[in-house]
Parts: sequence; C-alpha cells; structure tokens
Amino acid sequence: MSEEIISTKEVNTSLSNYENSLLAYVGSFGLPTEGILVPIAERKSVIRNFEEVVDLLRQEDINGAVYISKFITAASSGLFDAALNYLWDETVFQLRKRVAIYDIEYFYDVAVTSDKRKRLSGVEDLVKLDDSELIKGAKEIDMISDIGYRHLDYIKYMRNWASAAHPNQVEITGLQLISWLQTCIKEVINLPNSNITIEIGRLLKNLKEKSLGDSEIQALTSFVCNLSQEKVNSLSAGLFGTYSRRETEQFVRENIRKVFPIIWDRIDEAVKNDFGIKYARFAVNGDGEEAKYARELLELVNGQSYLPEQIRTTELDTVINQLYEAHNSILNNFYKEPAFAYQLERLVGNNRIPKQLDNKYVYTLVDAFITNGNGVCYDAEPIYIKLIKQFNQEQITIAVFSFMNEHISSMLQFSLCEKKYRQLIEIMEEKNTSPAISEVIELIKNFKGLSNMRKDTMIKQKMASYKTLIK
Repeated sequence: MSEEIISTKEVNTSLSNYENSLLAYVGSFGLPTEGILVPIAERKSVIRNFEEVVDLLRQEDINGAVYISKFITAASSGLFDAALNYLWDETVFQLRKRVAIYDIEYFYDVAVTSDKRKRLSGVEDLVKLDDSELIKGAKEIDMISDIGYRHLDYIKYMRNWASAAHPNQVEITGLQLISWLQTCIKEVINLPNSNITIEIGRLLKNLKEKSLGDSEIQALTSFVCNLSQEKVNSLSAGLFGTYSRRETEQFVRENIRKVFPIIWDRIDEAVKNDFGIKYARFAVNGDGEEAKYARELLELVNGQSYLPEQIRTTELDTVINQLYEAHNSILNNFYKEPAFAYQLERLVGNNRIPKQLDNKYVYTLVDAFITNGNGVCYDAEPIYIKLIKQFNQEQITIAVFSFMNEHISSMLQFSLCEKKYRQLIEIMEEKNTSPAISEVIELIKNFKGLSNMRKDTMIKQKMASYKTLIK
C-alpha cells in the first residue's frame, strides 16, 4: 500500500511539474493557457484505471496497439479530446482488421447500398468506408453486438463533436474516457465472432468453391430457418450482390439460384424493394450485365413487383398491351394468353397499380376474363380471378362501369361473355363498399341483354349522374 501511495504521489508531482513547465512555455509566446489541459484530478482517473482496462487486451493485440499508446500519452498530458480521437482510431483499425479476414465482398454488399458499392473491391478499399458504414456493416454480419453497436455509435458521436477532430468546448471526464476505452476493447477488439458469423462465412466459402448438392441445400434450409430476421436480410443482400456482379462464376450463380428461393419469403419488404432499386440503378447507369443478372434473380422468385414505380409502370404497360393483343388475336389466343397472364401476375404481386394505368389494366382484365365468346382460357382464368379480387375501390368502379366501354359492350352480345360478366359483377359486389356503385350493380343484375344496356336511354341518364365516380 505504501508503494502505491508513493507511486501516486510521484505521478501527481510529475503531472504537475509537466503541466506547469509546458503552460509556462506556451504562455511565453503570448498564447492562451487557460482551459487547454484537463485538470490533473481527471487525468488521475484515467491513469488509476488504465492498467485494469488494458489488461483486457490479448497479447497479440497489445503488440500492435499503437493508438492506445497514443491514447494514454494524450490522456496523461491532459489532452482528452486528442485521446478520444486516438481511441476511435484504434477501434476503426481493429474493426477493419477483423473485417479484412472475412468475406470482404459480402461485407461491402451488406454495408453499402449506394452507387459507392461498385467502387469498392478488396481489403484495400476498406479505408473508403465512412466510420458509420464500417460499424453498421460489422453489426449486420454480427462482428459486433447490438449493444456494442449502440455504444460505438455514441462514442463515434462524441469523437465527432467532443474530440480534437473538430473545434469544440465539450468537457470529457476521466471516467468517461476510460469507460469508452473499455467498451471498445470489450465490444470490438476482444469480441469473438458469433457462431452465426462463422456459419455464414462457411456458407459463403462453400458457395464460391463448389457446386452445392441436395444434402447441402437441405442443411442450409435448416440453418436459414434458425436465423433472425436481420441476419436473413443481410444474407440475402450478400447473395443478391454476388449474383449481380459480372465477374461471378456461373457455378456460383447456380448455387445462389438454389439458395435464394429458400430465404425469399423471410426477407423484409424493405429489403425486397431495395433489390428492385438496385436493379433500376444498374439499368439507369448502363450496367447492362449487372442489370441482367439482378433481374434474373428477381424473376426466379417472382419478385418483379418490387421494381421501382417508373420501371414497373413501363413494364406493366407493355405486358397489359401484350395480354390484350394475345387475347384478341385471331388464332391461338388460348395458347398465347397464359404466358402474359403469368407475367402480369408477377409484376402486379401484392402492390398497387400505378394510377395512370388503372383504366387500361381493369378493361384488359375484364376483356380477358369475359372470354372471346368461344371458350374459357382455363390456364389463365385463375390468374384473372386472383387479380380481379385484388381490385381496390376505384378499380371496382371501373370494372362495374365497363359495360359502357364500346368493345366490352360489343362482346356482351355473346352468351358466354355475358355469363362471365355477370360472374365478374358478383365478385365486385362482394368487395364493393360504395353505396352508389351498389345501385349500379343492382341495375346490371336486373337488366336483360347486357349488350344493349350501354344504349338504353334510362341507363344513359343514370350513368350521367354517376359520372363523377369514374373520373
């Protein structure tokens, strides 16, 4: 105990002497000396606890921990803002070192979602990542815990606004500084990779080394079922990125084609939308091969409905036109229709139809559903019914009023078409919530010979009064 007291006194004396000499030197130039160095009492808190905290480091990490040496030097000198900067530098250095020995391309796919991603390749590009991207990516692949991420996010904030990185007047205490060092050691430097991180690393390695067999796919299915939502999202982002890269070998893509459908249903909607945006970004930037592969993977899981609105609108318009032409072709409409019906179903998914396509979409589906008068296209009809049952109220209104369309009205002269149109009205009646449309539905149900309804004087007058409903 006496030795410790002597040691503490010696440290206090040394710090006081150093501070007095240094500030006297600075003051000799007329420079300010007030508030430059942290009070000695706060520095003592760091020095008193430093040994216990630094003992947490493994020997192999101590040998290269240059920034921790700078940290304690700056802290003991009373420059806490500089010490915090060095502490963060050590944290980033250690995090980069850990990421570098993992699957680096997978890490980039998870950590970076912007156009910046295509400028990153290899370990040497880790320095191009913002600190926020680095720690977020590390959390996504489970290299740091959720709690660790929150602590690091706070330390990063303090480093940005209370360290020597920027001018500031924020005061940092010795206990705060030493606790941040302890956090960085425990949550980054010493934290072992989780079992999930190791297993995903093994999976990625296998994907890129050999073709996966049925038994390996089965084992993978069990593994994915036990992953958390966040980890499934991260894994899917990595697989999507690998599949889309032009340099990826074909056997790797085949492996991903076996794996991706297994996890698709477990991916968040936001992540699925992000895949659609990535495809659009490839297309807009002229990255033809990447766009082709991204689209290929989305089509594999019927994910075209996640394409961005502008692209989706164009593609929906094209498919609607193709379906209309196939249905109304002179020959082989039963053969042609199903392919375009399936394509339309995939593009629509569970998403809304762009408003500017509502009329065309509804009229085309009504036209196809009521048949060409010669027979039902049984391969396509279940799709028509499914899409019709997804109509919103505006689309229901358009469908109910479709007997006023000249082409639809003409088709209603055929008994099969009239029968199917009345079936359509029954479906719309079940979904309708508008009292006004209920009245129109009753008129249709009670009218004889629907092909003449459009020209009936009384009906025309009533339809004029409902005109605002279909604007």
